[in-house]
Amino acid sequence: MVQFRSADDTRPLPGVEYPVTPNLTALDFAPPAQPARPADQPIIAVHNIIHRYQDRTALNGVSFDVRPAELFGLLGPNGSGKTTLFRILSTLMVPTSGSATIAGFDAVHQPGALRRHIGVVFQAQSVDPKLTAYENLWHQGHLYGLRGPELKTRINEILTRVGLLDRSADRVETFSGGMQRRIELAKGLLHHPEVLLLDEPTTGLDPGARRDLWQYLQILRDQERVSVIVTTHLMEEAQRCDRLAILNEGNLVALGTPESLTREIGGDVILLEARDPQTLAGHIRNKFHVDATVMDNQVRIEIENGHRFVPDVVEAFPGEIQSLSVSKPTLEDVFIHRTGHRFWSEEAELAPETGKKKTKKKPS
Repeated sequence: MVQFRSADDTRPLPGVEYPVTPNLTALDFAPPAQPARPADQPIIAVHNIIHRYQDRTALNGVSFDVRPAELFGLLGPNGSGKTTLFRILSTLMVPTSGSATIAGFDAVHQPGALRRHIGVVFQAQSVDPKLTAYENLWHQGHLYGLRGPELKTRINEILTRVGLLDRSADRVETFSGGMQRRIELAKGLLHHPEVLLLDEPTTGLDPGARRDLWQYLQILRDQERVSVIVTTHLMEEAQRCDRLAILNEGNLVALGTPESLTREIGGDVILLEARDPQTLAGHIRNKFHVDATVMDNQVRIEIENGHRFVPDVVEAFPGEIQSLSVSKPTLEDVFIHRTGHRFWSEEAELAPETGKKKTKKKPS
């Protein structure tokens, strides 16, 4: 039988105490206070990043800034360090030294706060093909703490933005490669990030899907003011960026707009094919006092008014030149000018996880 004490009885009742401890594993999804940032301050600041794998250096003092609402490219062949840099910016790897900040948050010391401000699209597919487009985004939204009507509204918004609202109930395995890439983008943009990081985003896409993807990235920049960083090894994609950082063997070899980088070469690029290119290059240097180099069994010359120089060189060495071409400088020429070798070559690539050497033959 339960007994009740009178109202004037102040003696404590016997009971059981249940200690309450804080849930240390719970995630606080309230947005962290964002540091005040002047309007002209870079959204991304990379300062003297160095990263080593044992005795090999993958990044050697790389520094650059990315401006708000800028489409910025990291261009380089495999082994140049761009994937390592991407992993550092996405907080998956801690650099040996140097610093990187995004939206005012330090990638090393504030990774949790930084992740709320970035969207990441990796080269490898991360969507679940057995789930529908809607289900993929629903699970992604839960990772960011989105729930209920707010999440449903955002999923419909982002599916509309990437042009897949009418396919929301279809399994992703039924989508084309370009459509699957758009779902990857939708996942990265679901939480309204200020910065979108993409690693080789057009890998495996046909030319039409590549064009559509780049058009969408430009819309993100212009209409939603999202800053975008894209890693690529394709010159035609790099040409679409507002600015570029060109990497080679862990070093930053060029930084600027595609137009300014090609202008620095000036003039024209002449390529001459000959039976004996080394001898021809020597003759041209001695007679015309220009810099003629041999690359891939071709004599290469950078010169103003190349169309006027061609008749002179052909007349000076009759029978020695088998064929020739004259063109305006490209980003490939910028890379050659800064490094002394072609973009595509037999190179050693560092595996991001191990730093071990992998040799790959690059296409020409």
